[in-house]
Amino acid sequence: MTDYNKVILGGRTLVDLTSDTVTEQTLLAGATAHKADGSVIEGACTYDSDTTDASAGAAEILNGRSAYINKNKVFGTMPNRGAVAGFIATAGGQYTIPNGYHDGSGTVKIDSTEKAKIIPENIRQGVTLLGVEGTMSGTEEVVAGSPTATPSMERQTILPDSSKGENYLSQVTVEPIPYTETLNAAGGYTISIG
Repeated sequence: MTDYNKVILGGRTLVDLTSDTVTEQTLLAGATAHKADGSVIEGACTYDSDTTDASAGAAEILNGRSAYINKNKVFGTMPNRGAVAGFIATAGGQYTIPNGYHDGSGTVKIDSTEKAKIIPENIRQGVTLLGVEGTMSGTEEVVAGSPTATPSMERQTILPDSSKGENYLSQVTVEPIPYTETLNAAGGYTISIG
């Protein structure tokens, strides 16, 4: 069968395929057309969009997936992290989010051992920490001592009496310096200090 690529009727051109540029590679797969020589072709092109302005790189495409960028097939290298879970265990701690795809169900939490310490009894009254209002007054487990000391010529260090379980001094009473006056044989007074 002869392929016709131009039809002229009564001096008037009805069909002219001679300047057409369609090829099997530029015609969408599953479609048919005529080339410039008039032959029937079936499309072999498997993409239907212009990707010349695409800007994604392999690291921005999920590992195991591919995409066409600027008419080239690019295989992804971005790691699939799925549901990442991170924990913070110190006051100044932080969690560095790893590069890659995250499915949105990941979490970052305070480590369970540290979270167990965030209770009202461990937080000063009037302070709220991470939504927990403190009840600690600051005097829990305080055993106050209130010793009495007599001045002497030696330096004294006054501490709570640990044998009585004291861990705090509420006050220290310092007795007056012992002072006495007595009449002496010469008709004056003898003063005794200490």
